[in-house]
Amino acid sequence: MKKINLLKKYLLKTYSDTFFPIFMTLFIITSIIYLVRISTLTSIMQINFLELLELYSYVIPTILFYTFPIASFISLSLSLSKLSSEYELIVITSFGLNPLSLIRIFLPILSLTTIFLLFNSLVLIPKADSKYNSFKENKKVEAQFNIKASQYGQQFGSWLIYVDEENEGRFKDIVMFQKDNLSDTFIISKHAKLINRSSSLSLNLRDGKAFKINDKINQIDYKRMVLYSNLKKTTNIENFDDLVLYWQESTKNNKKRYKLTFSILLSIFPLMSILFVISFGYFNPRYNKNNTSTYSIILTILYVILSQKLSKSIGFNALLMLPFTWMSLSIIYYRLTTKQYY
Repeated sequence: MKKINLLKKYLLKTYSDTFFPIFMTLFIITSIIYLVRISTLTSIMQINFLELLELYSYVIPTILFYTFPIASFISLSLSLSKLSSEYELIVITSFGLNPLSLIRIFLPILSLTTIFLLFNSLVLIPKADSKYNSFKENKKVEAQFNIKASQYGQQFGSWLIYVDEENEGRFKDIVMFQKDNLSDTFIISKHAKLINRSSSLSLNLRDGKAFKINDKINQIDYKRMVLYSNLKKTTNIENFDDLVLYWQESTKNNKKRYKLTFSILLSIFPLMSILFVISFGYFNPRYNKNNTSTYSIILTILYVILSQKLSKSIGFNALLMLPFTWMSLSIIYYRLTTKQYY
């Protein structure tokens, strides 16, 4: 029993030693692609370094969604093939650990991986996407209120505004004017700050005066005044408040149906492919070539393409069709290539 436990620890260590380099490589490459996409937003909005990091944090769940299952599948296949190439897997088999025993060793890890990926794709990604789109939309709208110093004809909502000095949303010596059918209104202020909230912009004025001119002139002095202007959204931001209600729309919305189906299919990919992993990893290096890398990449691409195509064409039916077909093929392949020899 003690030897078996040591073998289990050795197998898991071999897997982790292979998984982390592959995962980090895929994660960094994918992160660079998303950072380039995020950087293109600077052409339509102004964002600083901290805001760039904030946007990047919103795409991390999506990066994990694509890199984690692929890294899990490929690294497990490569770790077993490495053991076969060095004749270690043959020795391990002689200790009584047959291919099915290896499945029982790795099954808990792959099950946890699947649970994590389902949580990531069904909970974290929608929430992060909502925040990402909301941030981007607010920045676009904020650009509409990009008030510059010493320029005439600028507006804040229905107010004409002139500022003498401006520094990152902070203003000095402000004059505002609003005209309606009954009266004219002037507001002057020594200091002001522009604050962007999710649904409105507010201009916080300090130390100023307000004049209302009709038949007579009315004046008030104030220490603090807040003016609001509702943001005009150019697109509809999908709020993510309730998990069940969010995904219930997939029964009516084709785009969300595809998203839900594809998310589940890709999340269960490592677990559904465990027999393929065992089949690729088991070989005799004296008689067989090590084609594990090629087979793993081809199988990954095939599964992703099938998941996308079936999710779009048959929707929820793909959740039954693809896993059943995939598992059936893996069982057939395992019996033809591995079971009869090991």
